[in-house]
Amino acid sequence: MLLLFFMKILDKYILKSFLGPFVATFLIVLFVLVMQTLWQAFENIAGKGISLVFILKFLYYTTLMIIPQALPIGVLLSSIMALGNLGENYEFAAAKSAGISLQRLVRPIAFLAIALSGINFLFLNNIFPYANLKQRNLYINIKKKKPAMALVPGSFNADIPGFQIKFDEKYGENENLLKNVLIYDLKGNRGNQKVITAERGKIVTEEGSRYMTFILYDGNYYEEHVNSARTVAKKQKMAASNATFKEYEFNIDIGDALDQGKLDTIVSSTSAMMLTLKQIKDTIPKLKRNYDETLELRAKNIYTSTQAKELYKYPDSLIKENLELTIIDNFELQDKITILNAAITKASRLESTLKNNNAQVKFFRKVLNFYDTEYYNRMAFSLSCIILFFIGAPLGSIIRKGGFGLPMILAIAVYVIYFFANTFGKNLAEESSISSFLGSWISAIIMIPVAVLLTRRATKDKGIFNVDSFLQPITKFFKKIFSKKTEKI
Repeated sequence: MLLLFFMKILDKYILKSFLGPFVATFLIVLFVLVMQTLWQAFENIAGKGISLVFILKFLYYTTLMIIPQALPIGVLLSSIMALGNLGENYEFAAAKSAGISLQRLVRPIAFLAIALSGINFLFLNNIFPYANLKQRNLYINIKKKKPAMALVPGSFNADIPGFQIKFDEKYGENENLLKNVLIYDLKGNRGNQKVITAERGKIVTEEGSRYMTFILYDGNYYEEHVNSARTVAKKQKMAASNATFKEYEFNIDIGDALDQGKLDTIVSSTSAMMLTLKQIKDTIPKLKRNYDETLELRAKNIYTSTQAKELYKYPDSLIKENLELTIIDNFELQDKITILNAAITKASRLESTLKNNNAQVKFFRKVLNFYDTEYYNRMAFSLSCIILFFIGAPLGSIIRKGGFGLPMILAIAVYVIYFFANTFGKNLAEESSISSFLGSWISAIIMIPVAVLLTRRATKDKGIFNVDSFLQPITKFFKKIFSKKTEKI
């Protein structure tokens, strides 16, 4: 009975020694990450006439999104500090002399880490999508105070309803000049059947205006008419239209998107980051079906545009005698020019179609991979509290140093490796280099063996690395060499 009472007191003491550093480190990390996000978004918030209320809302939603990321860091750092303090104050040695093993000593913290992992999963599956939805839409509406600022170079921009816009660079005094522009017109809910590309572009708009004007230079316009044609004959005759232009100007009505300046309006709700696991799981089959249909449609359009059915051999009875071996030499000069111009036009059109299709198919595949990766990553990342605890606790008992000095350095190093592996795996999965499952779990696959190794070494009261185990074979080798030389002498 006395032993049980003593163990309860010890459990409370261990939990108290863990919870103090955990609360402090969690709040510090949360503050730093929130301020980092706010600093990145400050350019689009400052000077836009945004009230303090909406800035506080933005901070609130950002904080809810950052909590699942700050929890594992807090668990890792506080576990190193708690076990390090016990070792530094010889409390760990006293517990071992009383017959209390390391496993029994850290058991209450392990249960707490499992509970925190469950809380992290609930945040990732419920609160994180909600906060992402509200923060993303608030951010979109803030940027719409000056629409040109809403467009980000290097990725597809879906902030403007009915369009997907991508460009390589934004420059100029007002940052309204664009380079290498790609626009998908999604109006009419028929998919990406209208594509506009241009070498240069310019956005002309006034703050608060209902319209955003695009002026594009040196580009190509491509549109498929398959869905708009009512009969099979029309579909075959008018599969697509294509044109090049020196200058092309069109307006985008963003009046509805502005919503009379209301910043808390929900505009976008279809991103994987805004969905729960169940919603993502229900969405993936639809995206897969759309991707397969896109591949099939593009293949049919290319087949139709090449007019492959018309490529057949003439009967021998129709072939004239004394024909030149080079087919083009059998025609008059004017006919030669007409044939070559038609061939160049058709080849250029087909090349443009292939380039546009390639970019679109890659985009669809990347979106599908992103949903797959997000689905697996949330489950994998929710276990990060447990994984990092079983790295931090044995690491703290080995180094036997408390405070924020060495534990902070070790915690940052471990988390950087974990976070880098997670981000690297997700990027590879989104680019179809590896499967989404492997990309999401690659950080856990790397860190779990490290956790097992550290736990075993801490249980056996060994250091992180046994230097003697490396030096002993080398020492024996040189001893044998010198002993042989001595015998010869």
